[in-house]
Amino acid sequence: MRPLTNNDIESELSYAYLHAVASRVGASCSIANRALDGNGIDAAITGWGPFQGGGYLEEVTIHVQLKATISVPVEQNGHLSYFLSEVKRYNDLRVDTVSVPRILVVMFLPADATKWLTISPNELILKKCAYWTSLRGAKASTNKTGETVYLPTAQILDANNLTDIFTRLSRKEILTYTQP
Repeated sequence: MRPLTNNDIESELSYAYLHAVASRVGASCSIANRALDGNGIDAAITGWGPFQGGGYLEEVTIHVQLKATISVPVEQNGHLSYFLSEVKRYNDLRVDTVSVPRILVVMFLPADATKWLTISPNELILKKCAYWTSLRGAKASTNKTGETVYLPTAQILDANNLTDIFTRLSRKEILTYTQP
């Protein structure tokens, strides 16, 4: 058996991050099966309400495409850039003909792999964080290899923002793409 590559480890850490945030708000987080993965879905998160300030829906699900990178993003007008290397994945995320909303979650890790994870008797530290965006409503790609997307710096995937996503979805709000 071969050890995991750094890319594999980055991916696994992004799953751990997603599970930790979902667990913090009492939500379910499940890894997608092969069929879902083939359609750009790595995980599904389900939250249960009632949600404070929310609508009438008391169970909401969101599909997640997870990415992790050591690349340093460019910050522009409150957004971080990320090159999504597959046009198919980009298109999977921007469609508006699905019943379950989709988001892209990108985890930015330090360049030095020895700083990704620190464990001690008092702390478990996973360095840096992940940001989320919806690509629904994004323009069609004219590229063959991928598309640069922009993640709002205010949209760190944390307990507060995940709860906000659930609240918005409980009101049947449509999450849409914003760029600088």
